[in-house]
Amino acid sequence: MYYRKVKAYIEEFEMIREGDQVIAGVSGGGDSMAMLSCLRQYREEMDFSLKVVHVHHGIRGEEADRDAALVKQVCSDWQIPCQILRYDVPDLAKGWKVGTEEAGRRVRQEAFTLASKGCTARVRIALAHNQDDLAETVVHNLCRGTGIRGLSAMRPVSDPIIRPVLCLKRQQILEYLKEAGILYGQDSTNLSEEYTRNRIRHRILPLLQEQINPKASAHMAETAQLLAAAGDYLFAQGECLLKQYASFKEGAYYLQEDFFRQESALVPYGLLTAFYQVSGRQQDFTSLHVKDIQKLVSRQVGRQVQLPYGMRAVRTYQGISLLPGSQHEDGKQTEEQLEEYRKGWVIPIPGSVKCPLGMVSARVFSYEGQKIEENKYTKWLDYDTIYSSLSVRTRSPGDYLVIDQKGNRKKLNRCFIDDKIPREKREQLPLIAAGEEILWIIGGRISEKHKITQTTVRVIELQYQGGTIHE
Repeated sequence: MYYRKVKAYIEEFEMIREGDQVIAGVSGGGDSMAMLSCLRQYREEMDFSLKVVHVHHGIRGEEADRDAALVKQVCSDWQIPCQILRYDVPDLAKGWKVGTEEAGRRVRQEAFTLASKGCTARVRIALAHNQDDLAETVVHNLCRGTGIRGLSAMRPVSDPIIRPVLCLKRQQILEYLKEAGILYGQDSTNLSEEYTRNRIRHRILPLLQEQINPKASAHMAETAQLLAAAGDYLFAQGECLLKQYASFKEGAYYLQEDFFRQESALVPYGLLTAFYQVSGRQQDFTSLHVKDIQKLVSRQVGRQVQLPYGMRAVRTYQGISLLPGSQHEDGKQTEEQLEEYRKGWVIPIPGSVKCPLGMVSARVFSYEGQKIEENKYTKWLDYDTIYSSLSVRTRSPGDYLVIDQKGNRKKLNRCFIDDKIPREKREQLPLIAAGEEILWIIGGRISEKHKITQTTVRVIELQYQGGTIHE
């Protein structure tokens, strides 16, 4: 019964097409094991490839080892390719100076990118969020004041992500697992009420369902879907305002006073878009932050407002400057911020990443002699000549560019000098890199090693949005 519901849900939202490569994120918990079982069954009806990625975060000791072993064994029994990736998330969190949750999100993104490497088909990344997870997110974000995007954050499809079991309640998943005789692991951290989400799970949602409406989670899911459509429209209009009345340059947004005189219903969505792009994150921004910026417009030049992730809004003669991290008002970054920029952000393939350096999107397609894209902010490269994951970052010691077909290299700094890139811009110039090898100086030249040739089979298209380069 529950499989038929999941199948109908997959087909309603066209999550999977014939020939797709589906990469399932499987933790070993009940939700992900149920999702994997449904995908396995659906594969018998639809011709697509299925593989599993399991991320060991290096946090829960023997319990995590047990989950990894369970996933490996089940995948072996079901003849599904499985990739186990291990990370020391606590150590990475310290190095990146972020919380363990953010570090975990980054490594999972990298894991899916690595798993997608070499895929010629359209990639679908399957996550096992259920209807109660969605309801918990809605309640959590409603209390935090995150607005329409927070209330519609968990969607059935968010290309390339799909959520096949979002239509099932947690209890329904447990019933499915019992009926099918599927083993699964228990994450002990889900029992602790130290975490806000767990308190919502164990106290608030049961109260809503028992004393208000037994279908509370289902109604929240329906409402979230409606809000998602409304949010997409409002954010699109807010972005139009930004293009007209603001500029994004070197990681900062500069908003003209006229921006704040536009349609009052749209200005907040433009501001939120600016927050996301400057910070590279979509969490922790609320309506209160929007109101603080709107109030700042009427205050004296030089007054400031502190924002999440170290961001600042500064009142200027022209309007409002949104500055990332510890960036100074003159546009210069601190050494701490420069180090973060040097480490960079992994580019999912296919997919996109938003960060303070801008937004980079990637897609892969077969090369059949098409005219090569000649655009300052769009480049085509030979995908099969790239053997490492890609990131967008700023320069780092050891960087080089391959300058001819023989494989000769030139130090990146020498390239900057030859291309007459001003010294003050070199630390902030976004680059596409594979390790120390630079594939594209965004706005400028690309590596000769990865140019399209007559032997090219697959092309990776890289698109950059986010500011003026070399100007």
